[in-house]
Amino acid sequence: MKVVLDACVLYPTVLREVLIGVARAGLFVPLWSDRILEEWVRATRRLGAGAETVARGEVALLRAAFPAACVPARPAIEARLTLPDDNDRHVLAVAIAAGADAILTFNAADFPRHVLAAEGVARRDPDGFLWELWSHHPVAVSGVAEAVRAGAERLSGRPQPLRALLKRARLPRLGKAMDQV
Repeated sequence: MKVVLDACVLYPTVLREVLIGVARAGLFVPLWSDRILEEWVRATRRLGAGAETVARGEVALLRAAFPAACVPARPAIEARLTLPDDNDRHVLAVAIAAGADAILTFNAADFPRHVLAAEGVARRDPDGFLWELWSHHPVAVSGVAEAVRAGAERLSGRPQPLRALLKRARLPRLGKAMDQV
């Protein structure tokens, strides 16, 4: 399954690390564009000095890990699209150009399902998407989530219960499901 990752799902560190870990496990093929990556980097500026530099480093690591994930801009496709926010047309254009199955985003209002369906693309929210992957591949997704949790614990120097960490990352359904196993 090929999935375009919108900037809003790349921005939160825990969510990004879970998504990228699951992609590394081969459960889906991540896609993005230079513009999507740049939107993520620009969003980090509000976090303060140094955040943009860290994000640019993360982008470089993603590019190295997934060299085929970056889809070139497609202005001709973008020009024919109509979405509630014109600034999101480039994301759908990337999905169409790459033959993606879905766009992973929190931004439901600006990606109406009927518009995406007409282009053969689905809109997925990260929690539902990861819960579905976990339902079919519990060992792989749980291993990724545990590695992310351990990393967060190492960085923070304090315990990071998995369910609470995933809830803060806007993955409450996944956290609840994994907690009940």
